[in-house]
Amino acid sequence: MDSLGYGSGTGSDFSFAYNNATFSDRIMTIQIVPYFKSEGEGCSSTAGDWDRKRKRRREETNKQNDADVLTQCEDEVLNCTMLDTEDVLAYENQDEEAVAMAEESPSGVEMTTDHPGGGVAPKSTDSFTYLNSAAALPVRTIHISSPILAAQSPFFYKLFSNGMKESEQQHVTVQIHASEEAAFMDLLKFMYSNTLSTITPTALLDVLMAADKFEVASCMRHCSRLLLNLPMTCESALLYLDLPSSVSIADAVRPLIDAAKQFLAAHFKDITKFQEEVLNLPLAGIEAVLSNDDLQVASEDAVCDFVLKWARTHYPNLEERREILGSRLCRLIRFPYMTCRKLRKVLTCNDFDPELASKDVLEALFFKAEAPHRQRSLAAEEGNASRSSFVERAYKVFSYLLIATWINRMHSIALGCS
Repeated sequence: MDSLGYGSGTGSDFSFAYNNATFSDRIMTIQIVPYFKSEGEGCSSTAGDWDRKRKRRREETNKQNDADVLTQCEDEVLNCTMLDTEDVLAYENQDEEAVAMAEESPSGVEMTTDHPGGGVAPKSTDSFTYLNSAAALPVRTIHISSPILAAQSPFFYKLFSNGMKESEQQHVTVQIHASEEAAFMDLLKFMYSNTLSTITPTALLDVLMAADKFEVASCMRHCSRLLLNLPMTCESALLYLDLPSSVSIADAVRPLIDAAKQFLAAHFKDITKFQEEVLNLPLAGIEAVLSNDDLQVASEDAVCDFVLKWARTHYPNLEERREILGSRLCRLIRFPYMTCRKLRKVLTCNDFDPELASKDVLEALFFKAEAPHRQRSLAAEEGNASRSSFVERAYKVFSYLLIATWINRMHSIALGCS
């Protein structure tokens, strides 16, 4: 299969053959369904659902931009203390859908092959579920060239060459969600011409998701490059991080995801200045901010306090909060650079899983006991890994102490010379 060169991006232009009966060997019927629910699933994950969440994200961002931003002096220490366990109940319930937006994938695509006479022959595959419905659906009919589609997409290659009776039929039926229609048509045109007329971020994201479902890697890379060339904003960065996991983990999209994380990390570098905005970020956003080695905070104690405040705001349920802290956020806290007093509080804090808290605190204490050269070695080793708990941030308090020490030393020298 690799020898076929899927997504190699040769740049061949077959746009003259698009929807042209002369250069086509099959007819594709596109059925537009208003709602799709896979068998055996309690809920559906559709492109429409993701689109609604995307619009809600834009509305939330606009509201945040309209609100007054809390500003503080640069030398002000992050005013966030580790709350007592009893105070957890004081937080009101908040929307907990941020995690789901990053984890859900859009609707499946319904593929059937039917006889020219109208008989439907459904065939199940690993990736798609067939839908039988007696209701009349809006349809679009288009002439397609199976060699062109098969050369661009492993999905279509398997469909047209699986050796089954269906692969020999001339009629192919595709069922998609109504919100996917424009993106799917753009994808088909791209498979012929290797170009897209769409230029808006939201439309490009829709095409990107359609390309992922139909395994058109060249289109995914093309969309990713176009999005990278557009000006990055907080809204667009959060949209990219909210892409379904099946899309975000693709190699073709990794540069876009990395750029979004870097933008958020740089934009919210001074966490003291943007405290309220950072508190309103979804999980993927707060992860991007806290992963920054150059985060401008007073100390790692302040980072721990801020993480707890964010977790208590977004996850008022204790069990859910423990889960999200243990699986996603604790690894972003640099426990070895926290004070012993704060580490002691971590051990007794009810928000952390006791076993995990003990492990992190013990690891931090062992690190503190190491010789300076050994600490630098550990930090260098972990700096090349996915986790960076041994890497020291550029703490403000550390800089202030250096300045104060230097001033006192200069003052002492001046007194000695007089």
